[in-house]
Amino acid sequence: MSKKVYPDAATALADLLRDGMTIMSGGFGLCGIPENLILAIRESGVRDLTVISNNAGIDGFGLGILLETRQVRRMVSSYVGENKTFEKQYLAGELELEFNPQGTLAERIRAGGAGIPAFFTKTGVGTIVADGKEVREFDGEEYVMERGLVADLSIVKAWKGDIEGNLIYRMTARNFNPMMATAGRMTVAEVEHLVPAGELGADAIHTPGIFVKRIVAGRDYEKRIEQRTTRARGEA
Repeated sequence: MSKKVYPDAATALADLLRDGMTIMSGGFGLCGIPENLILAIRESGVRDLTVISNNAGIDGFGLGILLETRQVRRMVSSYVGENKTFEKQYLAGELELEFNPQGTLAERIRAGGAGIPAFFTKTGVGTIVADGKEVREFDGEEYVMERGLVADLSIVKAWKGDIEGNLIYRMTARNFNPMMATAGRMTVAEVEHLVPAGELGADAIHTPGIFVKRIVAGRDYEKRIEQRTTRARGEA
């Protein structure tokens, strides 16, 4: 068995967590979130975290469980509208928020993983998004400078991975997990299916194992639906 494989999420994170650290957490809404690793962070009791994530989970699930225990001091996100706990803490001045347009957040993470310290984008020019940031003109157009993002720890979730850390994501789970896997000084992945080395087709791999330092087979996934929309059977 590869030295990258750990028996459970708590063991994989045991010597990595500390108060005040920055953590990237993969997933889009509730899709493709590292449920087991988030739970292990909660159980560790680590505090004053800065969490970089597309969203803040919902009340009682996902990153929402870290907000309930007040382990998060600051969020760097693009969408937080499903979490009442987040709203209450933010409006009470108990939680810091750095809001980002979603594409900008994705590119900041990708840039950080690629070793790019900053880039210029038109998104946000002339709005509060650009407040306090450098604005420069290129070819007659104004662009605002955004910094690349890196984290002390990235936690990601994949559909399938091998014991060397190569990962395959499914569908919407590919939105933020792959880039976050590259932008953490330490990346820990949980997977639904852990397979031997060589079983994944080389052309199917989304995250090469060189980016993943530790991997764990997840369990007891809930895969909740963020907003359930239904219609009567046979209705057009």
